[in-house]
Amino acid sequence: MNKLYVGNLSPSVTVEDLKQFFGENNLPVPDQVLLKSGYAFVDFPDQNSAIKAIESLSGKVELHGKVIEVDYSVPKKLRSRKIQIRNIPPHLQWEVLDGLLAQHGTVENVEQVNTDTETAVVNVTYSTKEEAKEAIEKLTGHQFDDYSFKVSYIADMDAAPPDQAPRTRRGGRLSRNQGASQPGPSGEFGAPRTTQQDLRIIVPTQYVGAIIGKEGLTIKNVTKQTQSKVDIHRKENAGAAEKPITIHSTPEGCSAACRMIMEIMQKEANETKAMEDIPLKIIASNNYIGRLIGKQGRNLKKIEEETGTKITISSLQDLNIYNNERTITVKGSLEACCNAEVEIMKKLREAYENDIAAINQQTSLIPGLNLNALGIFSSTLPVLSPAAGPRSTISSTDAQEQEVAYLFIPTQAVGALIGKKGQHIKQLAHFAGASIKIAPAEMPDATERMVIITGTPEAQFKAQGRIFGKLKEENIFTGKEEVRLETHIKVPSTAAGRVIGKGGKTVNELQSLTSAEVIVPRDQTPDEKNEVVVKICGHFFANQTAQRKIREIIQQVKQQEQKHQQGAAVSPQHSK
Repeated sequence: MNKLYVGNLSPSVTVEDLKQFFGENNLPVPDQVLLKSGYAFVDFPDQNSAIKAIESLSGKVELHGKVIEVDYSVPKKLRSRKIQIRNIPPHLQWEVLDGLLAQHGTVENVEQVNTDTETAVVNVTYSTKEEAKEAIEKLTGHQFDDYSFKVSYIADMDAAPPDQAPRTRRGGRLSRNQGASQPGPSGEFGAPRTTQQDLRIIVPTQYVGAIIGKEGLTIKNVTKQTQSKVDIHRKENAGAAEKPITIHSTPEGCSAACRMIMEIMQKEANETKAMEDIPLKIIASNNYIGRLIGKQGRNLKKIEEETGTKITISSLQDLNIYNNERTITVKGSLEACCNAEVEIMKKLREAYENDIAAINQQTSLIPGLNLNALGIFSSTLPVLSPAAGPRSTISSTDAQEQEVAYLFIPTQAVGALIGKKGQHIKQLAHFAGASIKIAPAEMPDATERMVIITGTPEAQFKAQGRIFGKLKEENIFTGKEEVRLETHIKVPSTAAGRVIGKGGKTVNELQSLTSAEVIVPRDQTPDEKNEVVVKICGHFFANQTAQRKIREIIQQVKQQEQKHQQGAAVSPQHSK
């Protein structure tokens, strides 16, 4: 992973020259340097220093009069499904990047690399090597604002022959790089550079030139007058009829910039006689749409009545695991549209802030799980943060243990969870690293279906989190009503008493701590594995916290039983 190729070297360069050169450029002096005619291979101690060497040296610095080239050295047999993308704008939103990556194939994993660079770096794993190859060809040099993507293969050890695979590999999977983390939730605990208060709109492509103006003067005037930063993603989706614009500012600044952009487009439309009124199109995460609409559509109707506009929202059919956004289209006069924008964004920001408050309140209750690393809410992450958070603190023993959870969902949500031709549930299983199966209905008129999830604690957290989120998106639970589901987990019958506690003390404490309802039926007959079912009902964080606490109790009971068995085996020897 950290072996670099250094090319375009002068014939006079020596190994000592290279070592001195790296030291002079504030890089680690490598122990291993293999010098060939005109190029060399260099081993760096970690991924961060390797990225720093590539970014600071390649095509920029001379050695013995020649500008050198630096990139990862990846043998062809390891150039498979994994690539690294560098020089990503720090303000680029995750949903934009996810959408871009998905254009070239099925993305199994995206990890943000913790680097010292101002720009962001991600490692991407595609499902096939053909998709990775296409992504390298299409994304190399891709322009976002004034940033140009730099893309390289990185070693895919899963592609190595068995005898060359690293010893740390277990069960056909590699342990993740400790210096990397995945996209975090919308409530990331760092200091994100943008938040949900930013406004994202879509404009017809024919007006982008007018918005920018000659030599960029028009857009500079907009940013100056409204004290906003306006990103026009004009390179995105070449040939598309519409282009997204992101406005970074206070709510008042966003509204002022939006009004100026609408005025510019309206003026251009009047001059070209293209159309009378240009609709305002706002992009928003589907997580907040239900609360914008309100129970029985009351919120939206109220905004329409107060502003004199007609508001429509794009179909749920356009959503998938990589695209969690809906388009809110507002029609009316320019003044009416701008007034509606203020009210719409007020509702969306309120929903966002409520979610953050709920996340911050609950995360401390889930031991050993780092939400930033799990990325279950990545579709709502505002920005790529260059300073990635620490990795999950799940122990290596727990991380390898496979758990089974039985989640019960409303029957009407089954189709949405499966997706067209099973695509959604397949993508979800890939994302979480879990097996997800939907059991057949026990009765024709059953109101619930059982989802069987098998995977590590981290996989359970990801899979269940996305399922809860999907039900919220589908408005199965409307308005401010929290998504509450029932989960069953099996525990050894010997541990059931410990879950209940003396006089029900433990189970009562569990319910008080997690806000979940926990039921351990006392009259159960253990199954063939001598296990009984514990029922948990609550919203996601309550449900998940209760599961983790119960699993801890099971682990404690197992450890005590093992010690007891070991003691019983040893005692006869001591009696001699």
